[in-house]
Amino acid sequence: MGSPELKILISGKTGQVAMELQKRLADMGELVVLGRDELDLSQPEQIRAQVRAHAPDLIINAAAYTAVDQAESDVDAANAINATAPGIFAEEAKALGIPLIHYSTDYVFDGSKETPYTEDDITHPLSVYGHSKELGEKAIAATGCQHLILRTSWVYSSHGKNFLLTMQRLLQEKPELRIVADQIGAPTWAGTIAQSTRALIERWQAGHPGPWGVYHLTAHGQTSWFGFAQAIGEQLIALGKPCAVLEAIPSSDYPTPAKRPLNSRLDCSRLAADWGVTQPDWHTALRECMAEQG
Repeated sequence: MGSPELKILISGKTGQVAMELQKRLADMGELVVLGRDELDLSQPEQIRAQVRAHAPDLIINAAAYTAVDQAESDVDAANAINATAPGIFAEEAKALGIPLIHYSTDYVFDGSKETPYTEDDITHPLSVYGHSKELGEKAIAATGCQHLILRTSWVYSSHGKNFLLTMQRLLQEKPELRIVADQIGAPTWAGTIAQSTRALIERWQAGHPGPWGVYHLTAHGQTSWFGFAQAIGEQLIALGKPCAVLEAIPSSDYPTPAKRPLNSRLDCSRLAADWGVTQPDWHTALRECMAEQG
């Protein structure tokens, strides 16, 4: 159990990960959860003022500009929230002598590698979104604060906007759906990310943290967007609900403003080795998330 005096500042109040963090960290101490109403991440002075006013023991930056395609034409906003803001949080964490936990993405890589990416691989983002997240990672590292940058992929949950909720709706509305089958990654439930974050905090609190730095944190296993859609469809059928016929297509048949990496697989073995934190298989987590939906 966490000590009751632990004070955690969490940004991104209504985001997928922040909502799961609020559920899973509630008994660890005082949670100061800030959304857009309380904190405009494009205003560095607001970030500084909030951190100084609350003087937390730990900062978790769960806020991000995540509209990947929109970012291509909204560069300034993406950079303000994903690149500049994390660096400000890190500067304030450094000044307070506290750790910062921040979430990043598989999109910092170009997807050309044949095997899963490790933390040591060179970043080479294909999109404005990926580039803004890469800049955020660098800004945090440059401050020298104690930090965990957790790169994840294909995040979904039972709230917000995500592939799971979109597919659940479309699979029941449409007779057939065409889904991209040549992008490979690990669908990762926001609940898994939050539970792993709790485990990391507990290790730090117990006085046995691993090395600080960048780590990969995704569900175990791999699939394509097509495979992810199939798995969602199987769950719908098991519940006696209608389900569209799925057709696999290449990315070239579904052009988007932002280019996606074909290989989004992240090697998470370092997090297990350094911090003793492992993730469930993506199928298991998907079933758990859908069971929570009722």
